[in-house]
Amino acid sequence: MYLALTVNQSKLIARLCKAETVPDSQEIQQALRLLGLSDQVVRSMGGLHLAENIKLIDAARVQGAINSGIAFEHHLLIDSTNNALMAMPRSKSRMACAAEMQGAGRGRRGRGWVSPFGQNLALSFIGGIDLALNQLGGLSVVIGIELAQVLRNFGFTNVGLKWPNDLITSSGKLGGILIELDQLSGTASRVCIGVGLNVTAAPSFEEIDQKAVALEPDGDTSRTQLTIAFINAMDNVLSQFSPVKMAQYQTRWGALDRFYGKSVRIMQGNKVVTGRNEGIDMDGNLVLDVEGELQTFIAGEVSLRGSEL
Repeated sequence: MYLALTVNQSKLIARLCKAETVPDSQEIQQALRLLGLSDQVVRSMGGLHLAENIKLIDAARVQGAINSGIAFEHHLLIDSTNNALMAMPRSKSRMACAAEMQGAGRGRRGRGWVSPFGQNLALSFIGGIDLALNQLGGLSVVIGIELAQVLRNFGFTNVGLKWPNDLITSSGKLGGILIELDQLSGTASRVCIGVGLNVTAAPSFEEIDQKAVALEPDGDTSRTQLTIAFINAMDNVLSQFSPVKMAQYQTRWGALDRFYGKSVRIMQGNKVVTGRNEGIDMDGNLVLDVEGELQTFIAGEVSLRGSEL
């Protein structure tokens, strides 16, 4: 069974993150162990304080800055932000959930998402869209395009994409997107978008079996600002997405796809296909030129030929 923080433990951790000193106790020690912070506290006569400050996401600022009608939750520790939103009653209501740490974060293809407390971004957004599930084929790549553009607007011009929606740089994986869908009544659907972004810390190769990098923003860009911008971008996509707009996104994808025009491998289970990346089709599927024949791939894992990126 997954352990969560009690209300009092959450209050104590929040005080520590505000550079306050709290009394030493079994309760706070348990919370520190759950969050992986035991080696980051300093003991003094007055109690415990953090050796270095941790700046939490400012929940009140987020709620005041995101599009109206979106409810926002902020957790210090949760099993998975996607799980929390998918457990809500099915409706078109729009809601966002961010966590300082996930105990069971999930990535694509059943992988875990590794991230230390208070360092990165674990964010999910859920809402209804007046399209059936079979009309949402391109939604995944559109989300990737818009979130990559958000980061570029903040000045991180090295950010690009790897199909279907990994956020990457030339040095490694920066973040990932996980989309889960539910059919609602009629032709409406519910979309849950989970985003994991390495902001100040990146997992090792051994932890995720690929190269990873952190955004490493300067003091002008905070996790709170990124949270606001990502939520508004995802809300705007759900408000405006239509399959007829995919032609413009094909062009935008080509400009952001770091593997476009290159020889790549796509892995589907034990099957490996090598070809030249020709971009995406109108449904967001990957198109490869395989020995002069164009082949379309709905799912799979892409890598540069001879590279682990």
